[in-house]
Amino acid sequence: MVTPPDQSPVTRARTRFGWLRAASDRVPTRWFAAIGTGLFLAATAAFGGLATAAEHEPAVLADGATHRNDQLSIRVERAVLIDEFPDAGVYVEDGERVLALVVTVENEWTQPLPTSPGTSVAKSFTIEGLSAGPDSTARLDDATVGPWLQPGVPAQIVVTWAVDADRFDADQKLTVTLNDLTLYTGSFVTSGQWWTDPVPAATTTVVIEDVGAGA
Repeated sequence: MVTPPDQSPVTRARTRFGWLRAASDRVPTRWFAAIGTGLFLAATAAFGGLATAAEHEPAVLADGATHRNDQLSIRVERAVLIDEFPDAGVYVEDGERVLALVVTVENEWTQPLPTSPGTSVAKSFTIEGLSAGPDSTARLDDATVGPWLQPGVPAQIVVTWAVDADRFDADQKLTVTLNDLTLYTGSFVTSGQWWTDPVPAATTTVVIEDVGAGA
């Protein structure tokens, strides 16, 4: 696809992020009811009302529901296929496109958390059919790549993977697994605290939108 001559790289970047932001404003409000259902199930489990299998199988989230643990609150809002998205820090080769998740994340811990690939926040996301973690993360509002999450401050993040162009299709249901990590405190040789050992805790399903070049 040939880019019109009046579109500079900055204009294209703003267009891609602007398109995602505008569409994200249309997230359905039914997730409020889903949260209530989740709280009910949590209370039932606390009193022994759920089978022990729930301890081993990830919970299935309703559309737009929020998953919470001691580290993060995560709500998956959208899944998008786009031809390229270098402004979000991800680069494609021939035969590849970008799969992007738009998520709202809040740091529930007491210290700032990085979101760049390989960090605990990035390890919170697993895509069914992909063995690797995200290639990049960026803020949706200002396009900051690899942002840090401040405690108690929600942020909309674009989490991206470079994928084979024919790996996913428009209107396909995508399963996203949200992982819980364990906080470790170093002693003797090591020091400090860090989140590690991701374990599948919940799954949610979103329908993929194909936005082409994202213009």
